[in-house]
Amino acid sequence: MDKKKDCSRPDVPNCSAKMQHTDKKLEQYLERQALSQRLGKIKHKVMVLSGKGGVGKTTVAVNLATSLSVLGKRVGLLDIDIHGPSIPKMLNLQGRTLQGKDETLYPILSGENLKVISIGFLLKSEDDAVIWRGPMKMGVIKQFLKDVEWGELDYLIVDSPPGTGDEPLSICQLIENADGAIIITTPQDIALISVRKSIKFCRELNLPILGVVENMAGLICPHCQQRIDVFKTGGGKKMAQDMKVPFLGSIPIDPKIVESCDDGTPYVYKYASSETATAFGPMVKSIMNLDSKEGNRQSTGAGTEKCP
Repeated sequence: MDKKKDCSRPDVPNCSAKMQHTDKKLEQYLERQALSQRLGKIKHKVMVLSGKGGVGKTTVAVNLATSLSVLGKRVGLLDIDIHGPSIPKMLNLQGRTLQGKDETLYPILSGENLKVISIGFLLKSEDDAVIWRGPMKMGVIKQFLKDVEWGELDYLIVDSPPGTGDEPLSICQLIENADGAIIITTPQDIALISVRKSIKFCRELNLPILGVVENMAGLICPHCQQRIDVFKTGGGKKMAQDMKVPFLGSIPIDPKIVESCDDGTPYVYKYASSETATAFGPMVKSIMNLDSKEGNRQSTGAGTEKCP
């Protein structure tokens, strides 16, 4: 046998490396096919981001997803906060475990129209710490997109941990045609410094910015009814104007939000007529407007407009 053609022999130079390279390319191709098949059933994918922790990003994501589901939309909520998953608690889904077969995982159902995936469903205890480096986190996020049977969805809301590190970068790379990001901040300068980085992050990745939301924007005293600007006010709106991105409004502080999160009942569901609940309206509208934008693109043949 001609040694130059015998790729199974170790004495053939570079043959093993070439075979490994081919196998890797095949694996990547199959992964892209699986991702495309799953994500192709989801009309719109929206990231909820923030460069700063503690601004209420997960609270906003949960109530945003709930608002859409209450309107009859089929919604998925993907929690990619690997180290601090809190969505199972906020939706009263603690103790639930993911079921699956044949390399397929099935999301947990919350209500009639909301499907939820979180690393929290894979932990034996809420006290368990996930001590992983970047490649392992990338792997589980990929699995949540590639192996989860989301089915037909109108919207997938992705709750990302704060910052511009492994998790938000991974999800943006895996969901190549995401519709955009909603960026959460609080009004004070110390938060805005970090949140500006999220806007730069989106622009670097060519991810459209649907708008900025200013959370914890003032408290109405229950005794005297005077407004108290605990974290200043107006910082989020000014930042949005300075960086030329849409501003989707301010969400006031309401102690009942804390109560709702601890009880596992979304605030917008429990206190639908409150001022704070109605503040989610512009966010919901901006996401539902994606349907009309998609219709316009299909009718004109235009592509998605990216960030300036």
